[in-house]
Amino acid sequence: MWNEFKEFAMKGNILDLAIGVVIGGAFGKIVTSLVENVIMPIVGVLTGGIDLTESFMFGSGEAQVKLGVFIQSILDFLIIAFSIFMALRIINRINRKKKEEVAEEPATPELDSKEELLKEIRDLLKKQQA
Repeated sequence: MWNEFKEFAMKGNILDLAIGVVIGGAFGKIVTSLVENVIMPIVGVLTGGIDLTESFMFGSGEAQVKLGVFIQSILDFLIIAFSIFMALRIINRINRKKKEEVAEEPATPELDSKEELLKEIRDLLKKQQA
């Protein structure tokens, strides 16, 4: 069972997925920092100094409903989703161009000497029949 698991875990797709998860986590931290430290302060200035993380809270004591933090998380998600969409769009466009290039190149199979001789014999037989 251990060998089967190692074989499964070492397949290329699993390793690619693991790398993607790690890079995605790091990318998420960058986007969160961008939203918290750049975008939300600009939104605060444009809205007259409103800080979403502190303004839209209600409740009592420790039980606080923080709608501003939720809105900020939604903004994080939208930026990450849009970034992934754009990256996939670019990748698909590149793959489509590669497929078109492959389709444009006609496949001319190389004939070995035996096949060349057989073609010559076929052509000679056709001439004799005509």
